[in-house]
Amino acid sequence: MEILKKLFFLLTSKERKKAVVLMLMILIMAILDIIGIASILPFMAVVTNLDVVNSNYILNRIYQFTRQYGVQNIDDFIIVLGVMVLTLFIFSVTFKAFTTYIQIRFVFICQHNLSNYLVKNYLLQTYSWFLNRNSADIGTFVLSEVGQVIGKGLSSLLNLIANSIIIFLIIGMLLFVNFKLSLITSLTIGIFYFIIYGLSKKYLYKIGDESLNSNKLRFLMVNDAFNAFKEIKIGGLEKIFSQKFSAPSLMFAKTHSLSFIISLMPRFFLELISFGGIMFLIILLIKKNGSFNSVIPIISLYVFAGYRLIPAFQNIYNSFTQISFVKPAIDKLYDDVKRLNYMEYPEDNSENISFKKVIKLKNIDYNYPYTNTSTLKNINIQIPLKSTIGIIGPTGSGKTTLIDIILGLLEPTGGVLEVDGKNITNKNLRSWQRNLGYVPQQIYLSDNSIIENIAFGVNVEKINFESVKKAAKIANIHDFIVSELPNQYQTTVGERGIRLSGGQRQRIGIARALYHNPEVLILDEATSALDNETEQIIMDAIKNIKKDKTIILIAHRLKTIKYCDIVFRMQEGKIINTDTDNVVTEK
Repeated sequence: MEILKKLFFLLTSKERKKAVVLMLMILIMAILDIIGIASILPFMAVVTNLDVVNSNYILNRIYQFTRQYGVQNIDDFIIVLGVMVLTLFIFSVTFKAFTTYIQIRFVFICQHNLSNYLVKNYLLQTYSWFLNRNSADIGTFVLSEVGQVIGKGLSSLLNLIANSIIIFLIIGMLLFVNFKLSLITSLTIGIFYFIIYGLSKKYLYKIGDESLNSNKLRFLMVNDAFNAFKEIKIGGLEKIFSQKFSAPSLMFAKTHSLSFIISLMPRFFLELISFGGIMFLIILLIKKNGSFNSVIPIISLYVFAGYRLIPAFQNIYNSFTQISFVKPAIDKLYDDVKRLNYMEYPEDNSENISFKKVIKLKNIDYNYPYTNTSTLKNINIQIPLKSTIGIIGPTGSGKTTLIDIILGLLEPTGGVLEVDGKNITNKNLRSWQRNLGYVPQQIYLSDNSIIENIAFGVNVEKINFESVKKAAKIANIHDFIVSELPNQYQTTVGERGIRLSGGQRQRIGIARALYHNPEVLILDEATSALDNETEQIIMDAIKNIKKDKTIILIAHRLKTIKYCDIVFRMQEGKIINTDTDNVVTEK
């Protein structure tokens, strides 16, 4: 019941309703199966003993009814019965195929919806939430564990319910035909599976937990290896990283193969039991009835019932083993989804925030989650419109945290961010962020064209090419694009911009930040990894927009901020000095 509760929690209300409809279809499918199996008994009874048509009231009534429509004799009646049984089987199989299609489609749509839900809500979490999560861990859940939970968890649960209904109805029918024999047979098979499952349940959970951890390590190793490809090649670390991936990959393969083997093993023993049971049944019934012909109908019934019953028992056992195997993943995913606050895409219906005068940070304090040390302490600064601001200080002094506060990525634990006298809150944050352009130290470039990377996140058909060119010209990258790239703005940059130099990537990053024509341009140590000549090109690009934009620069090197109007010097989370009117000198 706990697994059922957790799996249904992962479904939407609409999917739960569809699951109920699917259960009804499965019930109808099981009833049709039983009717099809039960129809074998009268057909075989007539085939082996023609007199039963006259002696059996129901068969005789059917026979008399068919005679009104052209049936002349018993032989014709046998053909009619055969056609009826065949028609029933065809309808049953067709409905079963349709139900199976609906079930499979339902499972994959649920998998899609849950993955989509996770991606959406992960992206809508706060920036501080991401600081405490590993991207490989998130990728494992979205791309792999959801498939395991839905594919092996929910699918197995549906199969468990379907086959339980089938077994219940078939055994009920067999008990009606021969209570004692059917009870012994069903109990023998049921106890056989129950014992095996009881012995393997804890082991399945154990290897399921190992599979979950090894899968996470697989994603982590791949993520680390190919994000640090250059360092690995330079350091000759290919073998080490291959081995780091190989160990969890092998564990993942072993645990899944063990789970599969455990789920199949009883089947081979049961085939032997089934064959022996049919032979025993034939001997027992012949001995009891004294004639082989007289027991053919019952034997046929048991054979056809066994044809559906044995796989149903196997499927139930297999479902239990799969659910036990993925239970650790179900528990982890359930806890993760439960902790995620359901969020909708923010709608900015609040007051419009336009920057016309000054940005003020008043008494700003900030503590990162799960830390006792304050990163920012009582910050009070003002940033006038169309000024160029420099923020300098040693590593760990709080520069980037201060910028993240201005960007609205972090919410201060104390104090307020104020723009033209209006406090920035969750209600007007999106409106404020539309005024901002941001250039990080490491520019992420997707493996797409130059134009798509500059207009990052904009659908191709909606990209304004004139805005792209204008931003590229301001960033001093337009001439390079049109004169040196083979397809100009349509040139593919390669994964993470591998075909471009560091300076070119940074200038594309500046062009990206300028594409939407923001009021404020923020550069977070955007030139710290560049050589002097390339840095000067970037600074020239910044000078191009100095008179039209408010610019905030974080820098380590003082020469980077020599064009700034105001420079704030930070240390240990505090503003320790403010230089104005371009008076910054080396110290």
